Amino acid sequence: MDGDVMAGNSQRQGAIRKQKKGAQVGSGGQRRRALEGKGPTPRAEERKGHPAARRAARRDPAAGGTRKPRQDAQAAELLVGRNPVAEALRAQIPATALYLAQGIEADERITEAVRLAGNRNLALLEVSRAELDRRTGGILHQGIALQVPPFSYHELPDLLREAAEHGAPPLVVALDGVTDPRNLGAVVRSAVAFGAHGVVLPERRSASITPTAWRTSAGTAARLPIAQVTNIVRALKQCKDAGLFVVGLDADGTTSLDDLELASEPVVVVVGSEGRGLSRLVTETCDLTVSIPMSAAAESLNASVAAAVTLAEIARRRRAQPSG
Repeated sequence: MDGDVMAGNSQRQGAIRKQKKGAQVGSGGQRRRALEGKGPTPRAEERKGHPAARRAARRDPAAGGTRKPRQDAQAAELLVGRNPVAEALRAQIPATALYLAQGIEADERITEAVRLAGNRNLALLEVSRAELDRRTGGILHQGIALQVPPFSYHELPDLLREAAEHGAPPLVVALDGVTDPRNLGAVVRSAVAFGAHGVVLPERRSASITPTAWRTSAGTAARLPIAQVTNIVRALKQCKDAGLFVVGLDADGTTSLDDLELASEPVVVVVGSEGRGLSRLVTETCDLTVSIPMSAAAESLNASVAAAVTLAEIARRRRAQPSG
């Protein structure tokens, strides 16, 4: 019988172990080498395909990447469309060049845009429609685009210092989770209209000053210090350290806007997103949460509208204060 008999179990069924035909192959030392290990795990930046390695490659010129300062993350943008471009030029938003597609059929908006750009000595560049498609990422541009440079943000300490230099008590608006650039632009416009001294917004999960925000602000973004901060909670604590009270707008606020006695004090008004409202950490940082009295038929207000109503009430109360 082929095979080895296992001692003591020769009568048990299945006790015969069959041998494979041909030469038997050993491990060749593979098991021993496996036990020796592969050495220390490389750092994340050194592991091919790891997100940290890709980020490092983008920063390292030797690896074909480029190191960019924080501000360059927001590169020059193109505002497109006949109405948006004409409105932006009317609002005097900063721009560096006006692009027109070759053979474009001019109307009153194109004519006005070219005239306004000429009055500001902006570069007028005529390019093929295919080139304009490429530059705008293929979105509908109607044959015209305005190049807008990156917005120049203030540092928060500079904003607070400038606010303190005004005769009136500092009034600042901070945004928490407002992601629509049109809402941001409208808040900036209201801040200027009602005497605020600056706007603070976070870098992440927030709208920034894009061409759309510029246009919605009707150019007022150029007249107001705007700071972009890494952490909005930390920024609010800096405002507190500078002597400002932090007032958050909340539908379930502990105080009605009608009873806001802090209006005449140095204040930073915090506006949350329309859907989520203020984040938990921001709410915990506030000295006071304020609700806006309104009809029960309306559940909430748009973030920019809520900001405008609150700033208007603060401005009214400040005007009513006896001078001196």
